[in-house]
Amino acid sequence: MILILDFGSQYTQLIARRIREEKVYCEIYPGNKSLDCFSGIKDLKGIILSGGYDSVYSKNAPCPDPKIWGLNIPILGICYGMQLIAEHLGGKVVPSKHREFGTANVNMKCGCSLFKGLKSKEMLWMSHSDKLSKMPKGFKITAKSENSPYAAIENTSENIYGVQFHPEVKHSLNGKKIIQNFIFNICGSQRDWTMKSYIVDEVKRIQEQVGKSKVLCALSGGVDSSVAAVMLHKAIGKQLTCVYVDHGLQKLGETERVRKVLGKMFGKNLIIVDAKKNFLSKLKGVIDPEQKRKIIGHTFIEVFDKEAKKLKDIDYLLQGTIYPDIIESVSIKRSKAPIKSHHNVGGLPEKMKMKLVEPLKFLFKDEVRVLGRELGIPEEIVDRHPFPGPGLAVRTLGEVTEEKLSILKAADDIVNQEIIKARLYEKIWQSFAVILPVKTVGVMGDARTYEHVIAIRAVNSDDAMTADWVKLPYDLLGRISSRIINEVKGANRVVYDISNKPPATIEWE
Repeated sequence: MILILDFGSQYTQLIARRIREEKVYCEIYPGNKSLDCFSGIKDLKGIILSGGYDSVYSKNAPCPDPKIWGLNIPILGICYGMQLIAEHLGGKVVPSKHREFGTANVNMKCGCSLFKGLKSKEMLWMSHSDKLSKMPKGFKITAKSENSPYAAIENTSENIYGVQFHPEVKHSLNGKKIIQNFIFNICGSQRDWTMKSYIVDEVKRIQEQVGKSKVLCALSGGVDSSVAAVMLHKAIGKQLTCVYVDHGLQKLGETERVRKVLGKMFGKNLIIVDAKKNFLSKLKGVIDPEQKRKIIGHTFIEVFDKEAKKLKDIDYLLQGTIYPDIIESVSIKRSKAPIKSHHNVGGLPEKMKMKLVEPLKFLFKDEVRVLGRELGIPEEIVDRHPFPGPGLAVRTLGEVTEEKLSILKAADDIVNQEIIKARLYEKIWQSFAVILPVKTVGVMGDARTYEHVIAIRAVNSDDAMTADWVKLPYDLLGRISSRIINEVKGANRVVYDISNKPPATIEWE
């Protein structure tokens, strides 16, 4: 395993993605986490210190547990991580007169182990406003750029390496090779992390955690919860009961689809609960997105606690929480600029009667799909577009009402139909409709209308951590707009969202 200590870089998740692409397992933890938290990690091969938005010389700059320097395992510092290495080991970091943001030509010493197989000059991605002004003792320079005389440093006797650039981003043309050199040539990792091995390890872990206890599954019908449920069923069989909550925030016809498709899988162990009135009453008058998520998270737990009492002796709650949920929610606790909490992470009550089982919490979305196929789950479930846990509540901007939900469901269904007809569904990561908290003037049949605006969102992504808006054909957008305006009562205008993530998020709330 490779341990990644996160100091707030927007690219930290990409480091994990690049390592896992090489079939090597890794995990991300907050950079200032105590070393005691990692004492249970088996076969730790190396540590990577990520970039970050702070300056290492700032008063409250985050830094790792000093004990990591005595572990005698390879350490790689990236950008802020390299500056941490320098500052801690006797070097000096100062503000740079010339900031570097973007690609830069870097002169490499290809004889060093980190840059083996690279050219003498590489195009790499820089993103920093500080630089090293003094080398730490025992280190030597292994790369330079015009504005960074210490673009990379190493101390081979201590097995510590630092790079000022970001090898994990796609703009660093041969950055992947640098990461390969670190995890294989320097750390000695093996390509032995596959979904088959993950299933074996996770089934064993679940059985040890749960024992003979009963588990209640929060089944939404989406990819994550469905894969999690099948995973648990493989591990504990009839000890698992799946509960699907019809909260009224699903896509059009979703409850019927769940009953038909997943009912075949779980039979009598699938319970469908009608809780529409309960959720909508608690969301009445609520506008703030964070409050919505927390209300939905709390209400989910209330419903499951109630069902658990009926079933008796339920000790555990299964959730389809995935790694991006954990990363983005944990980021709130350490970041100066919160992203958002997820209803099944930051939205859960502090005191729960049931303990959590989360078999997917260290997997990215594409890895969950691979796991689903390995478990034999039908493609119609595995290949579904991601759907937010809080449902259409976070696609209904402003207050959630039955009227707005009805309009949104109809519009969203049209988007889905037309994307499928255009044979683009499998080529797009996610596409959906959003109802905005404004009304606009329109004209229908020579009469004035004053109705809702629908926004269309379509993005492509590998893991939901970053996303690019999709350039849908104009004729397709025209058909979607025409159908929504003509067929959906209460909507008279359609707009298209052309924002990437970052700076925007995929969901509007």
